[in-house]
Amino acid sequence: MSLKNRSLVSINDFTKEEQLQVLELARFFEKNPVQDILNNKVVATLFFEPSTRTRLSFESAVSRLGGKIIGFTDATSSSLQKGESFRDTIKTVSNYSDLIVMRHPKEGSARFASEVSSVPIINAGDGANQHPTQTLLDLFTINQTQGKLDNQHIAFVGDLKYGRTVHSLVMALCNFNCTFHLVSPLELKLPSSVKFHINESKQKYFQYTRIEDVIKNVDILYMTRIQKERFSDPIDYEKIKNSYILKNDMLAGTKENLKILHPLPRVNEINEDVDNSAKAYYFQQAMNGVYVRQALMSLIFGVK
Repeated sequence: MSLKNRSLVSINDFTKEEQLQVLELARFFEKNPVQDILNNKVVATLFFEPSTRTRLSFESAVSRLGGKIIGFTDATSSSLQKGESFRDTIKTVSNYSDLIVMRHPKEGSARFASEVSSVPIINAGDGANQHPTQTLLDLFTINQTQGKLDNQHIAFVGDLKYGRTVHSLVMALCNFNCTFHLVSPLELKLPSSVKFHINESKQKYFQYTRIEDVIKNVDILYMTRIQKERFSDPIDYEKIKNSYILKNDMLAGTKENLKILHPLPRVNEINEDVDNSAKAYYFQQAMNGVYVRQALMSLIFGVK
């Protein structure tokens, strides 16, 4: 079982054991965040779609490991603007680097890149499809806060249709005998293709439209932003943009071990009065992304 020179495009590219291997090493980096082990390694970060947390988290991870970073944060500053094909961009950058971290608005772009690149590809989000490194840090965080990954009651709230972080995490948690509580407007229900994985793993899911119907019964409350950029008609977004706003008084009577997660950025789906609650864990969750990405890259480079 080795992740050396492997790409990570879908969370299903790694087995349950391989995912746990990443989490175990992430615990080492949590205690030892500065390790000079990527000398002479160059990581390209190609962000064809805007990102702050994911990009900076990867770049922080590379810097703490002593590696070098090249790349761009906006496709308009790349040669795509001159008419270069996506394929040629990936093949060229793979000559300049030892690993490519890529975000792209089109589903399937990361898989295509992995097929034409001469170096491993890490998918940092492709359209509404998957975000596997967010999933690994979410698993790390759930285990960190609950002491286990098995037998959790997890509520996903918000945009379950376009939320790639939700899609990846549900698939990964199907390995851990969890119960899924799916809270969304009718227009943004979890796609059937993802619910298929829940059924295949013989686990339970329940669907709701009101957060109040589930909040007192779950261990993890995973809030998501309703993504304006995924709507083709702005009027449809305006109708449901404020469907869920979590406020501190809504936490009364919830389980002692409840933790609130969010992949960030938030807009208004979590009121700022929640931030001081001991149950708010989304900023630590974001910090965990650095440790997990350090672990993942170390394993792909074969230096750990």
